[in-house]
Amino acid sequence: LDLVESGGGSVQAGGSLKLSCKASRPTFCVGWFRQAPGKQREGIATLYTGGGTTDYAYADAVKGRFIIPRESDARTFYLQMNSLTPEDTGVYYCAARAPACLSWPALNSQDYPAWGQGTQVTASS
Repeated sequence: LDLVESGGGSVQAGGSLKLSCKASRPTFCVGWFRQAPGKQREGIATLYTGGGTTDYAYADAVKGRFIIPRESDARTFYLQMNSLTPEDTGVYYCAARAPACLSWPALNSQDYPAWGQGTQVTASS
């Protein structure tokens, strides 16, 4: 399972960015992570679409500002980031597990065997 990310970039505080991640085959458990300079990688959003249900979970730090849009499907998924602040600056990674999540919410790095290459997001004040 290979993942290719796109998006990212630099914005002013309060701006928005949208990240994309394309999987080489269908996957029903996906996550978004970020790593700020000098900090550990943290899980910020996850989506599970298996078993006839769709579940989302978000870390408190991004709840209400970041969403995984409904247009996300088993091959391509997104992260819409709104109201960005300098504290959101870091390298963002998509991650996936096929065919399903092993636990929920899947916001730990150990939940995922497949990772994107990472993309830089910078929000400046």
